[in-house]
Amino acid sequence: MTDRYAVIGNPVAHSKSPLIHAEFARQTGHDISYEAILAPLDGFRAAVLEFRDAGGKGLNVTLPFKHEAWSLVGAHEGYARDAGAVNTIDMRDSRMVGLNTDGVGLVRDIRHNLGCPIRGRRVLLMGAGGASYGVIEPLLREQPLELVVANRTPEKAVVLVAHFEKFQSFAPEGLVARSYVELRGRRFDILINATSAGLSDAMPPLPDAVFAPGALAYDLVYGKRTPFLEFAGARGARTADGTGMLVEQAAESFFIWRGARPDTAPVIALLKKT
Repeated sequence: MTDRYAVIGNPVAHSKSPLIHAEFARQTGHDISYEAILAPLDGFRAAVLEFRDAGGKGLNVTLPFKHEAWSLVGAHEGYARDAGAVNTIDMRDSRMVGLNTDGVGLVRDIRHNLGCPIRGRRVLLMGAGGASYGVIEPLLREQPLELVVANRTPEKAVVLVAHFEKFQSFAPEGLVARSYVELRGRRFDILINATSAGLSDAMPPLPDAVFAPGALAYDLVYGKRTPFLEFAGARGARTADGTGMLVEQAAESFFIWRGARPDTAPVIALLKKT
């Protein structure tokens, strides 16, 4: 019998997840179907339960429901415990377990696909919203030299840093919150834009000289050349969008559901061509 999976969000028609998981299933020989579910903004819970009760095995959760998913599931595992957001629901005998694979996907893309070690590097994470909550613990566990969180509203960065204070020891020079003005005179090896600015063709107010020689500038937005990436590239930084992260987080979800680890490289290449 074909096992059913889906991505749920609003909007969701643009999602590449059905294509990605179809490729994973083809690679591994698993008999699954994977669809996109548009849930009403006030109907997420009902849509999830309907899918589960119809025999669904698992869901990927996208905007704007990741926080609501965290509250809905009966248990949390892995990075979801502290992230406060769930992007993967595993429906185990009708028991729903929430996980978050976003940070795993980001770290795997940076380290393995882009060949950029995080350990011992100065890392700047821009944004203090849900995306940052989902990736900060995996980044810290890579043991960067320091991790600085910058946000237009510095108070939100302070709250984010306080939330993950128990992981601070993973960064020898600290996990700290800063305003963008306070970044003047600082240089970073890895700069990650976890804001939604790129979706509206805006960018964080970075100082010009914030990129260390050989720096990597990474934008979680995928499928477009954002103003942040243009800004970084013009200043000599290596740039990458979030396509690799998208595929890697999906591969982690597939592994959780199916126990098989797909080859992500050809899927990343396919998405970059479409």
